[in-house]
Amino acid sequence: MRTAYSVETVRTAERELMARLPEGALMQRAAAGLAAACADVLGRVYGSRVVLLVGSGDNGGDALYAGARLAGRGAGVTALLLAPERTHAGGLAALRRAGGGTVAGGDGDGFLGTARELIRRADLVVDGIVGIGGKGGLRPDAAPLAEFAADSRAVVVAVDLPSGVEADTGEVRGPAVRADLTVTFGTHKPGLLIDPAREYAGSVRLVDIGLDLPDAAELEALQHVDVAARLPAPGAESDKYRRGVVGIAAGSARYPGAAVLAVSGALRGGAGAVRYVGPAADAVISRFPETLVSDLGPARAGRVQAWVVGPGAGDDASAVAEVLEAEVPVLVDADGLRLADRDTVRGRTAPTLLTPHAGEAAALLGVSRESVEGARLASVRELAARYGATVLLKGSTTLVADPGGGVVRVNPTGTAWLATAGSGDVLSGLAGSLLASGLSALDAGSVGAYLHGLAGRLAAEGAPVGAHDVAEAVRDAWRDVMG
Repeated sequence: MRTAYSVETVRTAERELMARLPEGALMQRAAAGLAAACADVLGRVYGSRVVLLVGSGDNGGDALYAGARLAGRGAGVTALLLAPERTHAGGLAALRRAGGGTVAGGDGDGFLGTARELIRRADLVVDGIVGIGGKGGLRPDAAPLAEFAADSRAVVVAVDLPSGVEADTGEVRGPAVRADLTVTFGTHKPGLLIDPAREYAGSVRLVDIGLDLPDAAELEALQHVDVAARLPAPGAESDKYRRGVVGIAAGSARYPGAAVLAVSGALRGGAGAVRYVGPAADAVISRFPETLVSDLGPARAGRVQAWVVGPGAGDDASAVAEVLEAEVPVLVDADGLRLADRDTVRGRTAPTLLTPHAGEAAALLGVSRESVEGARLASVRELAARYGATVLLKGSTTLVADPGGGVVRVNPTGTAWLATAGSGDVLSGLAGSLLASGLSALDAGSVGAYLHGLAGRLAAEGAPVGAHDVAEAVRDAWRDVMG
């Protein structure tokens, strides 16, 4: 499992480690890892042209020491010093001893003209402008350097985190460096895993510098082994009822396909049986004859271990209200999110999993969609707290948060091809089936998102897919995880 820690936690761990090490040893560890990553990117270090973007903090020091190592291997290294009087003294001295050059900022257009030309000719640009404590985007004197790097042919490597993005939240509130590779130290930072900041990070390489971090992280990203450990598996004494029955209350005369797609996801999610209730029974049974169909309403449909309600429901508030009264886990999606009463959700004793996309989350929070997309971590936590429910916020990085304010899960497997009609209905059925199999709301949401994202990749293979293709690929994703 990949984990990410807040700036405060990282700095505490760094202070504790530095107290036990010789002065400067921790920075040398970071610089060695950074230099090795840069050498890998360059391939041939000797004769290459490297430009360092150096701010006043420790990230600038890391960049300078790494630049000194590259200069020692024959690279032509020039450091652009944004704050000459506050540049890390030891790093600057090391670069100069290794034969590296410097250009000091402060002379306005003259500095920018020189910087533009150096970056234009560079093979590699190392971003050491701002550290993990930076807020609010790049300052006006640094922003042009990010633009020059973006317009150049150089590979851009960020030190710990791209300058201008916010480490704890993944927010980007102004100009920022777009990196091809980010070399981060000790642990991932939340901003490296959450959009929009994740887009700016490029590939991420983690360098172990010996930090002693607590067990409880701020963010988790499941990997194959973690998902495999959580997937339900039938035993020798299992039958369809012991494996769990998931109820699907979805679809309408206008949107029968939503019911079919939710059932398709549920049939592949590990539960022993799927029970459908709603006006799309004919469409469901014709496509999936193994489905248990009822026309008596959720309360009288028969025993289930979890419900999925809302996909394609239109304005049928009665089914949503009836399902929320059930004393079993409930997943609420799509129209159900609009129709569900917040106080009813908060009053439930059984787990509730809400699965909005950014637009639905914005409506629930009373903010703009852009606000949610720009602050995904804060939004999912706020929704979970406001509704007293686990929330799966769908999008470019899917996040799952419990109402207690603990660790947030981020899904690493998604693909942009999943932005297709009905894809969310498949996810709802899949995660609901996992709920019925006995997984917690947090696990059902994060495991469901993982399988769904992986299925999307397997189905697409770089080409457009429909929601039904994604559902068909869930079995391949399951096998891939278990294999």
